[in-house]
Amino acid sequence: MNSPYTDPILDWYEANARDLPWRAPGASPWGVLVSEIMLQQTPVARVLPVWHEWLERWPEPAALAAEPSGEAVRAWGRLGYPRRALRLHESARAIVERHGGQVPDSHEDLLALPGIGAYTAAAVASFAYRQRHAVLDTNVRRVLARLCSGEEYPPRSQTKGEVRLAESLLPLDPPTAARWSVAVMELGALVCTARSPRCADCPVLDRCAWQDAGRPAYSGPPRRGQTYAGTDRQCRGRLLAVLRDAAGPVEKPLLDVVWADAVQRERALDALISDGLVDPLDDGRYALPA
Repeated sequence: MNSPYTDPILDWYEANARDLPWRAPGASPWGVLVSEIMLQQTPVARVLPVWHEWLERWPEPAALAAEPSGEAVRAWGRLGYPRRALRLHESARAIVERHGGQVPDSHEDLLALPGIGAYTAAAVASFAYRQRHAVLDTNVRRVLARLCSGEEYPPRSQTKGEVRLAESLLPLDPPTAARWSVAVMELGALVCTARSPRCADCPVLDRCAWQDAGRPAYSGPPRRGQTYAGTDRQCRGRLLAVLRDAAGPVEKPLLDVVWADAVQRERALDALISDGLVDPLDDGRYALPA
């Protein structure tokens, strides 16, 4: 038997879901996997053009696996957190080597791919193969915290209780469960948002524990927003931009001019090298990984 939330949220999704290419009936499992990696900590609007470029250039894992990992980093552009590009490249190679170039449909096999965690494995198994798995991203966790626990925000780290709750709400029919998972995610992205929830538009407002409790304010540890300006992350991004835009290896002075703080710049460059995003060459130049 489905929960009292199932039908209203599924009906809302049917009427309000965004038309995204990785949700289209003809979307490939590879397209779904690429979208899930790209969407981590990155808004849909920024992902869409890059996703289309990737799928046009690399329509299947074998195409990406045949290229140097540096090309994945270059094509990642300014999506941020470029180690995700390396993870996708490693996963593509593993898919070719272990699964004949086909994204596996087994949750266990997906979880065994390089850089694929519990969320991504569950998301690909659900959204690409219509299986029944609890898919817990930030949006889903927030919706369930408000709807079922009466709390404005979920705990900082995912708990076993959250997983049990999500599993208990899954419809028994696998394709319906997969649609439910993406519907709850969409509700969190469009209505039950972090800072300005549009409760009047919520299809389950009359069943929301947080609403019933008077929408109590969050009382847990302080939630700090991420800063970017002046950080090592910004410095890393500027260094990588030089290498992405260059036709080949670059001399060190071309990297030095993009960031005035020499200590921070060298620290960021060392981190990029350590992460495998930059190759220091024997002749003193730097390049994207081969």
